[in-house]
Amino acid sequence: MSASPARHDLQLPLLDPSIATPEWSVRVSARSRRLTVRVYPGGRVEVTVPRGTRAEAVERFVAEHRRWIDARVKELRAFKRTREPTLPEEVRLPALGQSWGVRYVNRPRPGWRVVNDGLLEVYGNPDNLPRARTHLRAWLTQTAREALEPKLRALAAERGFEVGGVQMRRQHTRWGSCSRSGSISLNVCLLFQTGAVVRYLMLHELCHTHEMNHSGRFWRLVESHEPAWRELDAELTRGWQHVPDWVYA
Repeated sequence: MSASPARHDLQLPLLDPSIATPEWSVRVSARSRRLTVRVYPGGRVEVTVPRGTRAEAVERFVAEHRRWIDARVKELRAFKRTREPTLPEEVRLPALGQSWGVRYVNRPRPGWRVVNDGLLEVYGNPDNLPRARTHLRAWLTQTAREALEPKLRALAAERGFEVGGVQMRRQHTRWGSCSRSGSISLNVCLLFQTGAVVRYLMLHELCHTHEMNHSGRFWRLVESHEPAWRELDAELTRGWQHVPDWVYA
């Protein structure tokens, strides 16, 4: 996880206006050891650089990676979200092979309850859309915690990896992450992906417990556990289109 910008990171415009657009920014991070670039769903580009990096180095880095960046922007710009005015009556979780009906009940005390396998009740004022979405997200997070952590730990034991803590997060930009201590965070939105894609993402993060980078050695390790990683990685990149808008609205 990245440090809080207010305490450790500095946001600033891209240094060279000739290569910048309103969707580009450079973030100076005290924790970074090298230059990296990330393209977010919707097409926003963020370049992260170590403190003290010269402007010329940032410009060279962007120029070297511009073809890849432009391709990713084109791919991810199509996933820009629009808010839905209504609440879902059904929630499909392909990762678990489940489909849930959702019933909204007008009650003074808000919350949610699993009525039975396949039926979820959300309590409160149905006209209060933000509150109802909050309860749906709470249910989604608990479902992810109960389903994905055991899958991750079982996969780690099967493949000979050691895992520290496991966290579930509703992130906008990452499907998962691994800390140097071996703790792994998973995005609850993995529930909207196929089982094969979720397994690949888990293997990807488990491999980071051995290689904290994306070097050739890292990708060879990934390939030894999942030969089809390229196809699955591409599918995961497109996976934002399967996440309902209520998850972030």
